[in-house]
Amino acid sequence: MELAEYAEYAVRLVNTDQPARDTDSDRLTSVESVRALFGASSRAARRVTQADVARFRTVRTRLRAVFTAADEGDHTRAVDLLNSLLLEFPVSPQISGHDHLDEEGRPRWHIHLTEHPSNATAGYAAMSAMGLAFHLTKFGPDRLGMCEATPCRNVYVDSSTNRSRRYCSERCATRSNVAAYRARKRLETHDTARPVG
Repeated sequence: MELAEYAEYAVRLVNTDQPARDTDSDRLTSVESVRALFGASSRAARRVTQADVARFRTVRTRLRAVFTAADEGDHTRAVDLLNSLLLEFPVSPQISGHDHLDEEGRPRWHIHLTEHPSNATAGYAAMSAMGLAFHLTKFGPDRLGMCEATPCRNVYVDSSTNRSRRYCSERCATRSNVAAYRARKRLETHDTARPVG
């Protein structure tokens, strides 16, 4: 896995809750929902216990705070919050070539993050924090964003070439563009219906 891909762990976790929508928006409610964050084939998912549900929620709140600070332009706070996660949940880089062979059957070497977790939450938090740290230092904290579509508060990492991402998904972008179009049409209709003079 590329280091930047670990940032998606953070995005997946944070987006399990929509605090701006309603109180029933939390999708992190069971061991199965926590295991789903790891992916189907992850060995780490098998370590998840009921205690991890509450721990994952705590880490989710802390990760959302990183995205919120970055989105608000408080980059120093975003870095400080991320550094506290990195200190609490350390990882060790290792060179790996497993499952990545070139045309001649030789390993394609890449950096892999190895966490040393005491529980499933610690492992997931370590990978999430390191992925965000890598993305932030490579592309800048302004690449950690919060969806501009109302009422969505999903987060994303912007990897576009021109720093143009504003929405968490195509669905939110389309919904926002349609709403803006309809608002312009209502305004035009209102302006043409107004009597002259």
